[in-house]
Amino acid sequence: MAMYDYAGALRRGRKRYQENVSKGEYPYLPVLDDILANTEIVSEVSLGLVDIPLEKIVGTRTQGRTQAFASNFMPLMPENTEFADKWSSVYEHQIEEGIHDPIKAYEFMNRYYVQEGNKRVSVLKYVQAYSITGRVTRMVPKRTNDHDIRLYYEFLDFYQVSFNCDVWFSQEGGYKKLLAAMGKKEDEVWSEEEQKDFSLVFHLFSSAFAAARTEKLRMTAADAFLKYIEIFGYDHAKEQTERQIGQDLTEMWQELELSASGGEVERVEQPREEEPESGAGKLFNWLFPSAESLVPERFKLGFLYSRTRETSSWTYSHDLGRSHLAKCFDGKLRTCVYDSIGAPENTEAAVEQALADHCNMIFAVDPLMQPYLVKAAVQHPEVKFFNCSVDNNYSSIDTYFARGYESKFLMGALAAAVSGDDKLGYIADFPVYGVLANVNAFAVGASMINPRVKIYLKWSGKEDDYTHLEQELEKEGVHYISGDDMITPAHPSRKFGLYHKLPDGSVENLAAAVLDWGVFYEKLIRYSSHSVLEPKPKKTGRAVSYWWGMSADVVDLFCSENLPVGTNRLINFLKNGVKSGAFHPFHGQIYTQSGIIVGEKDRDLTAQEIIHTDWLCSNVIGETK
Repeated sequence: MAMYDYAGALRRGRKRYQENVSKGEYPYLPVLDDILANTEIVSEVSLGLVDIPLEKIVGTRTQGRTQAFASNFMPLMPENTEFADKWSSVYEHQIEEGIHDPIKAYEFMNRYYVQEGNKRVSVLKYVQAYSITGRVTRMVPKRTNDHDIRLYYEFLDFYQVSFNCDVWFSQEGGYKKLLAAMGKKEDEVWSEEEQKDFSLVFHLFSSAFAAARTEKLRMTAADAFLKYIEIFGYDHAKEQTERQIGQDLTEMWQELELSASGGEVERVEQPREEEPESGAGKLFNWLFPSAESLVPERFKLGFLYSRTRETSSWTYSHDLGRSHLAKCFDGKLRTCVYDSIGAPENTEAAVEQALADHCNMIFAVDPLMQPYLVKAAVQHPEVKFFNCSVDNNYSSIDTYFARGYESKFLMGALAAAVSGDDKLGYIADFPVYGVLANVNAFAVGASMINPRVKIYLKWSGKEDDYTHLEQELEKEGVHYISGDDMITPAHPSRKFGLYHKLPDGSVENLAAAVLDWGVFYEKLIRYSSHSVLEPKPKKTGRAVSYWWGMSADVVDLFCSENLPVGTNRLINFLKNGVKSGAFHPFHGQIYTQSGIIVGEKDRDLTAQEIIHTDWLCSNVIGETK
């Protein structure tokens, strides 16, 4: 019996040998001594007994019998040899009693090389065991700027808290993201129970992933596992069988394709032009494909709000957009509101309610809701999901946002033109999702009019009343301030847009940046219905993000009628240039606070550069957090 299995292992070894030779690859086990010949090792660390995943055992420490094995650890020696007899004896021992004696191995770059126990490894790989116990010595290379070395040092930090050697990412930052997705702190040491739970979950996932993956999907099991728990959650993963994980993988396969391709985003920067009367009919025909299926109660759009329209100017502006839809689609659209959701993790319950209410399209207006939408999106492909944010990491949902920086640029130019001094104020809530680009656009616009101008930046958080911030600005001699874009109904105030704080405490409104979400939603629905009714082959591994501005009539700047005629002419001239594309706010070289030059001469910043802005212009007084 054992010799029969040796013959089977031998066939596997010879097959791998021939495959390697035909590709011009080394056909035997790699030797660690050869690998380390040109590598500087800074320390050798004894790890004691380690449960080593067999797939990570890739070679031998020394030459020895390396040529007795193919590169997959299957034997190459003929059946009538002493080697074959010993291999068969080890196999019989595994079948009857199991292999319990630890091997001796060295770890280098999260791969293992056997010093003693090659046949034990070969047998266990043949029977498709998962791991083997070994006494391991770690060979730590000198830290360099090499990509693989940087990855390895990230792994070492992860190992210090998890004592897990299964996980290996293809890109930097994966370990930190994994810990965050699991709700772990980076320096939080795992308990033995947590280590065992994770090992089991990751083993089940790796098996399901190996069974489901294709050669075209180039990513490690850890890469896929991270995306899996980002979508479904770690607690969900711990409750699943291998079969259930496989079903989840089938549902989220497009997300894996997107991640494997590098997360390319298809950014739509201009809506498609259509006949005005075609949109409502196309949308109606899409949601109701036949006369027999016209069921009005199924014709619904769900809107998810973190806060209420009374307590949030952001929610209020989007809800005005929602109200606009009923008018422009002749009452054929029904909308449902799910507000006061609060913390982003409450999104899932709100989505479930929207689905129970038979919503066909769901819009979540808080960017932080994005990760919580995806689980529902992969499980309900018949429903269209949108998240209001500036970027997209998923193909199951679409994102949308307005190029608000265009109006902020104009507002900065206006502020510098009317202020008559060298200090302007800017109050914003949080430095996320395009807000820094807005601040910089304001600063660029102001500096075009007054090269000496300084922008004093203040962060308000979720505060509706930022009187104390105004007082701080007043101490700095700042009286012209850019505040919230819209009023909050529960706290009506004239302190919105660009305003002038007069000595008597009164406010003079000068301009308001407008994001017309009603027009945005109307165009977005028309655009989406058009693409569904006239489908084109969708490129796999691609996310879609709608990023529209003045050219789409969703962004504007409304100025006070009391402005000087010349100032109005200047702002209209700049506005027409931005709208037509003849003028870009972020053109050429821009100096940051740290002295770094962003951009290049005679070039506009790209959408990606603007969206992922993490710096402030040199004339901004403030921080990015």
